[in-house]
Amino acid sequence: MSNDNQPQDLQLKLRNITKEDIDQLTELMDRVYDDLGGAWPKESLALLIKQFPEGQIVIEDRGKIIAGALSVRCSYNRFTRAHTYDDLIGKRETFQHDKQGDALYGLDLFVHPDYREYRLGRRLYDARKEICIQLNLRSILAGGRIINYYKHAEELTPKQYIESVRKREAYDPILSFQFANDFEVKRILRNYLPDDQRSKGFATLLEWINIDFEPEEEYLSAENFRKRSVRVSVVQWQMRPNQTFEDWLTQVEYFVDSMADYTADFILFPEFFNAPLMGLGNQENQYEAIRFLAGFADKTIEAISGYAVAYNINIIAGSIPEMDGDTLYNNAYLCRRDGSVEVQPKLHITPHERRDWVIEGGNSLQAFDTDAGRVGILICYDVEFPELGRLLRDEEIDILFVPFWTDTKNGFLRVQRCAQARAIENEVYVVIGGSVGNLPQVQNVDIQYAQSAVYSPSDFAFPHDAIIAESTPNTEMALIADLNLDQLYEVRDKGSVTNGKDRRLDLYSLVLRKKATNALKESE
Repeated sequence: MSNDNQPQDLQLKLRNITKEDIDQLTELMDRVYDDLGGAWPKESLALLIKQFPEGQIVIEDRGKIIAGALSVRCSYNRFTRAHTYDDLIGKRETFQHDKQGDALYGLDLFVHPDYREYRLGRRLYDARKEICIQLNLRSILAGGRIINYYKHAEELTPKQYIESVRKREAYDPILSFQFANDFEVKRILRNYLPDDQRSKGFATLLEWINIDFEPEEEYLSAENFRKRSVRVSVVQWQMRPNQTFEDWLTQVEYFVDSMADYTADFILFPEFFNAPLMGLGNQENQYEAIRFLAGFADKTIEAISGYAVAYNINIIAGSIPEMDGDTLYNNAYLCRRDGSVEVQPKLHITPHERRDWVIEGGNSLQAFDTDAGRVGILICYDVEFPELGRLLRDEEIDILFVPFWTDTKNGFLRVQRCAQARAIENEVYVVIGGSVGNLPQVQNVDIQYAQSAVYSPSDFAFPHDAIIAESTPNTEMALIADLNLDQLYEVRDKGSVTNGKDRRLDLYSLVLRKKATNALKESE
């Protein structure tokens, strides 16, 4: 992943294109499409944005547009037949957008050369798929250039070349990428872009089928779209000796890469999952050993944030000890796939952490907005305090993540049973993840006990035991589960019991004192 030319400290944002973006957009298209005449006229782009705003997407980094995708709606029956790119263009280079069209047609997709290692193309394709689902369209169609065909044109027909790319005997940057994103070749298009010398004028008609397509149903508009299903993954982390920081980081990236291949929205790592790095230092003084571990915090967070962007997955970095001045905290980090990073400190410190490591509890509790819903994080011991889960539910979270580290089964059972209680009483999904194995060379992290899991409220819409997924105890593995948010909202409204609606707020209330204090200061 390391590359001196890659941008650092990314802050990515995926959004719709506005008229104010046109200058940046044309500049980027001129750079990417220098072999095909560059950008469309600004007037054409302005009209496209006006006609079909939800179909035009960009990714920006701190306000700079670095990638984009243009689309129109079209007739499925018309554009699954032979056509050329010019059939999508009307007089004066205006795009042929059919507002009654039952398919989405991908016109252009482009990524700034300096950002091509961050898999932004996949992110744009995923956004197009969501738009297709939101608008209840039959499929996504696209005419795809085969830009390496010129290297094989003398010995392979276009059909043979496409098949060799499918079998990975040949590589084509565009077609290989489209195959990896679940597109299938529907037919070969001749003279699609006659000036495309690299493709010899040929293109593939690609299709991604929307299996949720229902002709008779009305769906939410793009502006009101929210995810109905969220895929979470948990790493039941094996504690093992590492020779270097890079050795440990390779293990982290392996799991991130694997879960990204399963298109997970989140991956959860356990509390103290970087504890093996303590073995690289002196173990004679535990006070100094944990502070040695804290010395890795900055580059750990930087690396994991980079993985979140590159693999397009939100990462919850279980917990990482970190110094703030002379004070040591145990912090969990949410590394979003847009490049932003948030922190949730552990609030309640166990007697062991306080006595042997002199860790202090943090003072902030917050819910986090993500592109896959609103979530909260409670580190291990914190989940045993029901007030925190209730406060987060009042902040409208849907998923609570609990990274934990326990050495014995009775310690694990405290976390497990409290996590299940939080799921039931707050009507949220709770995801817990712990570590397994042993570290005989690291004092106070000798043994681990864990059984990671995903819990639901207890009602008819969910599994009979309110356990959506559960790992094998004390075995390194990854857990994947799909969480249906519609079921969650339904049980809150009309479940067998409705804990949230039935609270006796006339008798009791719960207030986070720090927020109450801040509100008081603001009113003075």
